[in-house]
Amino acid sequence: MGLTAKKIGRNFTFADYRSWTDEERWEIISGEAYAMTPAPSLKHQEIVSNLHIRLKTDPQNRCYTAISPTDVVLDDFNVVQPDVFVVCDKSKLKESHVQGAPDLIIEVLSKTTQLKDKREKKTLYERFGVQEYLIVNPEDEMVERYRLVNGQYLSADVFNWDETLKLVALPDITINLWEIFARQRPQENEVI
Repeated sequence: MGLTAKKIGRNFTFADYRSWTDEERWEIISGEAYAMTPAPSLKHQEIVSNLHIRLKTDPQNRCYTAISPTDVVLDDFNVVQPDVFVVCDKSKLKESHVQGAPDLIIEVLSKTTQLKDKREKKTLYERFGVQEYLIVNPEDEMVERYRLVNGQYLSADVFNWDETLKLVALPDITINLWEIFARQRPQENEVI
């Protein structure tokens, strides 16, 4: 497992972040800057694309749906670029970024960011009230879902690639995970 590179320095803010060059992508979590490089794998990007298309084109989804790199500013010391996210409160949409917590965030794991996605980001999203957080594992072809109840995430619901996932944040939408992982739908009696 790779490690995410960090900028050394003080508590970075959104103003600091906006002054950095566009040559590198960064996120700020609790004032610490984390690099978003190198670029993710093709499999990672295919899953991100499949999720985005699935959510963006669903007629039941009347919310803003986007992908990285889009800045989500949770507060002055927390700026992230989730792989896929959905915001239903349109007042959070600013010209250059989203201001506040999305309703749904999806992070697709990569070797260099998986620890941050499972630890720092999970804690961050819980603290800022993200209703539903999905962590997609491209290698194991599984999804962990965290649901916010009374301000805390419950234990993860775990879904395999051959299952369907009914969203909490968008309750009218069910996702066939085999389509997201670009797999053939299993037959009823097929043993996996």
